[in-house]
Amino acid sequence: MRDQLELFFTALGFFTRLPVPAWVPWSSERMHHAARYFALVGWVVGGAGALGYLALAWLLPPAVAVVLSMALTIRLTGAFHEDGFADSCDGLGGGWDKAQILAIMKDSRIGSYGTIGMVLMLLAKAAALVELASPAVQGAGVALALLVAHPLSRLAATVVLHRLPYVRADDSAKSVAVARPLAPAGLALAVASGLLPLLLLPPAAALCALLAAAAVTTWSARLFQRRLGGYTGDLLGATQQASELAIYLALLAASRLAS
Repeated sequence: MRDQLELFFTALGFFTRLPVPAWVPWSSERMHHAARYFALVGWVVGGAGALGYLALAWLLPPAVAVVLSMALTIRLTGAFHEDGFADSCDGLGGGWDKAQILAIMKDSRIGSYGTIGMVLMLLAKAAALVELASPAVQGAGVALALLVAHPLSRLAATVVLHRLPYVRADDSAKSVAVARPLAPAGLALAVASGLLPLLLLPPAAALCALLAAAAVTTWSARLFQRRLGGYTGDLLGATQQASELAIYLALLAASRLAS
């Protein structure tokens, strides 16, 4: 049990800005095993976002509470996944071959594709969550959407990590420590952590969210395989962001079907 707790704190320290106990050791091997807790970290981030939204919605209009709750989750993660999404937009949008795509994604500067992609992604997520906050929308509200989308979208990234090879040859990339398929027990834990929050939703809404996440995961994996022959850490961030948005949109669609 102590070993698993250490692995969870390792994942929490890697994927968020939250402080972890000083007694938690770190190594590349432990980081690899800690990838099983990627979706569980989503419980922490989604829970913080949900609590933040509920607290802010007592005093502020829903739209403002949504934007501030998004800012809270971005602060907690250090914009880790948003940065990966922006770099992926630049690389896949501006690169013609594998070497050029990888070089663009490694550049710390953000380009036109990355800027436009990140702005549109944040706007789309905010708009979807504001719609979910509307009293006219039946089904999942903002808090439930956050609690479900953050773990499930991180499971989507974990599946890509498990299924595809890592394509960067250098050892300096942050994701090289987790760039191996998960063991069966670790994969089962990741899947359970990502899917369990779906029980908070009505069956139809849960099914829509799951199908949306699966569709984005499948499409992303095929795109990454075709363009690069595998994944990078930036592409995992892009998968998480795209899946998160798709889940919010699926919950909105489910609410329309239910009304």
